[in-house]
Parts: sequence; structure tokens; C-alpha cells
Amino acid sequence: MIPVGNKPILWHIMKYYSTFGFTEFVLCLGYKSNVIKEYFVNYEINTSDFTLSLGDKHSLDFMNQHNEKDWKITFAETGENAMTGARIKKIKKYIPEGEQFMLTYGGGLSDVDINKLIEFHKASGKAMTLTAVRPPGRFGEIMSDPTGQITEFNEKPNATEGRINGGYFVCNYNMFDFIEDGDDVVFEQDPIRKMVKHGELMQFNHDQFWQPMDTYREYSLLNEIYANNKAPWKKW
Repeated sequence: MIPVGNKPILWHIMKYYSTFGFTEFVLCLGYKSNVIKEYFVNYEINTSDFTLSLGDKHSLDFMNQHNEKDWKITFAETGENAMTGARIKKIKKYIPEGEQFMLTYGGGLSDVDINKLIEFHKASGKAMTLTAVRPPGRFGEIMSDPTGQITEFNEKPNATEGRINGGYFVCNYNMFDFIEDGDDVVFEQDPIRKMVKHGELMQFNHDQFWQPMDTYREYSLLNEIYANNKAPWKKW
């Protein structure tokens, strides 16, 4: 819920997907889930000018319209202590059986072409495709063969010169088969390594904008980019 401009970074991620026509979301909630719920439940009030008429039956008259009326959001309580893999496994019940879906972390922005990412994934026939980017070496490194099939995944090595996991995934339903039950399952460890071992993980290279918000410096950078109308992810 950290803001970029006057909207939470989560909103920016969802808004970006909506520009490609994807407007159904499942949010894996944990710590302070109530803050996220309250923001969207009160979305009209939070984002609009309105007139409140007091009386026996209060009424609200909104002065302006937003473009998010077709959004459908499922708020899934996945537990405050659940790790990333556990959170993903717990929302399996909200994904129609056999359906392809996208998966994204809530702390980074990019201008990755979602349509091309999906097209690449479908052509591979694998369980999952991740977006590979080239940021600083404090992230996990991935290596692949010439076809794009990932051959090695190292979570956050001390140094890296290759590409890393950018956090924009496309998944087939069978991806859930690689995640064991339990709150201590870290998605970036056993599940991804199992996919690599079985030849079921692909990488889609993205060389344009990708920026996480893990530090105050990165928070300031994203807000500066947005304030100067130079945000590559702003397609609306």
C-alpha cells in the first residue's frame, strides 16, 4: 500500500494489468490485510469527489467517475505468517481448474508486454514462465538454455551478472502440483527448483523498465518518475 503518486503501488500493478484487459484479481493477503480491504471497499470514497446528504437515509452523490468499475477482486486471507509458496497454494481454490493465470509480486513495477509474455508461455507448453530482467546483483539469478528453458535458479546470490526473476509470471494450473502444503513453503526455493528439475520453467526476457520498491531510495525514484510523467508502466 506504499503510494506512488496518490495511489498504492498495488493499484498501479493492477491498473497496468487492466490495460491489457485483465480485470479479475485474487489478492493474497496477510499482514494488515484490513488496510487493503478497507482501501478497495471504500474505493469510491477514496478516489472521488462526492456530496453526502445527511438524514434518516444517508445518500452519496459522486461527482466523477473512475475507470475501474469492471474490476473483480477476491480478497484471500492467506495468513500473516505464511511464506510465498503457501500463499500461492492457498488461492488454488479461486482459480478455475485447468485455467491459465498470471502471478505477480506486489512490490515492483514494469512495462513488460503482458500479451507477448502470455504468447511466449503458451508456445512453450510448460508449467510456468517467469520474466527475466537485469537489475542489481542482490536478487536471485537464473540461467537458461538457448530455447529459454531455465536450467538453474539461485535465490539471492552474493553477486550476479545475469538475469534475475522479475516477478511477472504466467502459470498453467498444474504449477500448483509443484507446491507442497505448509505455511513454511517458500515459492522461490523448492517449488521453482522442482520446476527447473522437471524442465517445466521458462524465462521471458525483458530488457526495458523494471523497478522494485524495496528501499526508501527506490520509493523516491518511482515517485519521481511518476511525478515527472515519465512512468513507463503508465499505459492509461
